[in-house]
Amino acid sequence: MSASGGTKAIVAALCANAAIAVAKFTAAVFSGSSSMMAEGVHSVADAGNQALLLLGGKRARRAASEEHPFGYGRERYIYAFIVSIVLFSVGGLFALYEGVEKIRHPHEIDHWYWPVGVLVFAIIAEIISFRTAIKESNEVRGSQSWTQFVRTAKAPELPVVLLEDLGALVGLVLALGGVGLALATGDGVWDGIGTLCIGVLLVVIAVVLALETKSLLLGESGSRDSVARIRAALVDGETVTRVIHMKTLHLGPDELLVAAKIAVDHDDDAATVAAAIDAAEARIREAEPIARVIYLEPDIYRAAGREAGS
Repeated sequence: MSASGGTKAIVAALCANAAIAVAKFTAAVFSGSSSMMAEGVHSVADAGNQALLLLGGKRARRAASEEHPFGYGRERYIYAFIVSIVLFSVGGLFALYEGVEKIRHPHEIDHWYWPVGVLVFAIIAEIISFRTAIKESNEVRGSQSWTQFVRTAKAPELPVVLLEDLGALVGLVLALGGVGLALATGDGVWDGIGTLCIGVLLVVIAVVLALETKSLLLGESGSRDSVARIRAALVDGETVTRVIHMKTLHLGPDELLVAAKIAVDHDDDAATVAAAIDAAEARIREAEPIARVIYLEPDIYRAAGREAGS
């Protein structure tokens, strides 16, 4: 997986969630807190999600085959989409169910120090994991806002880890609030309300991830900057005089397909055109290294044909 895949952030989140899940389930058993049980399931789902992201990254590195001539780069998108489904079903829906049951059948929290202690530990662990994800993201997001980064990132792992960690932190605060109010009032309904809020939060994050990953699965073009660099690299002002039209498609986060129709002079012979195409491909790869598959079609530029989309 490339650096943009955020392997360090994924591993950090996996380790944190595995440790937190054990602590939460222990606290849930001793205290009877439904918020703790929901949070434990949430952490297990998160840990499983990070394992899926690592698996997707490994499978995406397989060499292209006759059956899959463009390689397996999109496997990273597929596994990221599976993550959103797991987060929605295992995390969000389970928390909603637990919350409703706790509100319908509330009971007092026993051994309050278990859930409180675990929540404080979990918040610290998630902050460490979240900081790692932020640091990894800052290395690739440039001047983009966080919203723009999540919406436009071609590598799905970092946005997934960022949103999961953010959801985990907010969920832990909600769980701590629910447990605290239940202890202060002696009414276990507050624990259920906290669990319900966690479920709503996880469902919202899962839907956002699913929508963004669906766009990647359908096939996104290169970024504006990437397309501009490629377009500029195509034209040499001599043999290749202009780009008639061009399309790009991400075959994976680090693999870009470029297909373009380029204008050449009608007097150029075949050898000159072939050399111009080879030179143009070299310029593209130098300007945009992730352009792995390039198809260039030479043509005579005609204004009327251009307007007709030929």
